[in-house]
Amino acid sequence: MTQRWKNDLNWSDVTPKQVFLNRRQIMAGFAASGLALSAGMAQAGLGAKPSILSTDEEPNALEDITAYNNFYEFGTGKADPAENAHSLTTDPWAVQIDGLVDKPGSYDLDDLLSGVTLEERIYRFRCVEAWSMVVPWVGFELKTILDRVGVQPSAKYVAFETLVRPEEMPGQRRFPPILDWPYREGLRLDEAMHPLTIMATGIYDEPLPNQNGAPLRLVVPWKYGFKSIKSIVRITLTEDEPPTTWNMQNAREYGFYSNVNPKVDHPRWSQASERKIGGGLFAKRQPTLMFNGYEDQVADLYAGMDLAKFY
Repeated sequence: MTQRWKNDLNWSDVTPKQVFLNRRQIMAGFAASGLALSAGMAQAGLGAKPSILSTDEEPNALEDITAYNNFYEFGTGKADPAENAHSLTTDPWAVQIDGLVDKPGSYDLDDLLSGVTLEERIYRFRCVEAWSMVVPWVGFELKTILDRVGVQPSAKYVAFETLVRPEEMPGQRRFPPILDWPYREGLRLDEAMHPLTIMATGIYDEPLPNQNGAPLRLVVPWKYGFKSIKSIVRITLTEDEPPTTWNMQNAREYGFYSNVNPKVDHPRWSQASERKIGGGLFAKRQPTLMFNGYEDQVADLYAGMDLAKFY
């Protein structure tokens, strides 16, 4: 992965020029079109610091990132989250942290963010459906939270759950259910503690839009996007591998690890190449990179493992 080593960048340096110059028009356009944005989206930026772990690839435009999403709690279409997520209440917000930790409890989001240094992490984002983006996330390392609550020696995995609130999430009202709610995900503890693994609270130095997982989501850039669970309300440390939603839905197609791997195809399509969102109707597909371009940073986590078996 190519990295950005400057430490004196500002918001405009990491924003596509057309987005930076038209920021006010973009915000006004979202308001006019009814796209859901978190409270405070139009206010001053979050002041995130640039990170040396960012890619030097140009980020996608804000329109791409906020209008093309998978978030089945708000519908199965790519435009459904942007259309429906305005109904989600994100303040107040609390996260239950339990299991094999020294300090279990319900933590208010403001308390979790207290004293945290927010960084801008410009990461490649690869969906299991073979499309991709580059997203300028704002967040902090998941390790920060885990260190605060004290991980017990017997803990080997970290499990996550998304909010269940059918009165605000129309996808959860469908019958028969689209998925077995709540949406669940999990990581091995060493994956969760890796410096690349972050809890995101924003995009483009602004608070996360609802459709992108407000107010708190996981981002694991070397794994397929569905591993980066949105709108988190529970984190549990366990000794055993936790159940995860898409693996429960179809274990043959969605493994627990779900690392980006161009050599291991999805049973119904190739993973050897990807379509970058925002590239236009006739954009050329690009080769998929092993671990989504983060091989140098994370390959050692899987040393000795058969990645075709532990997919």
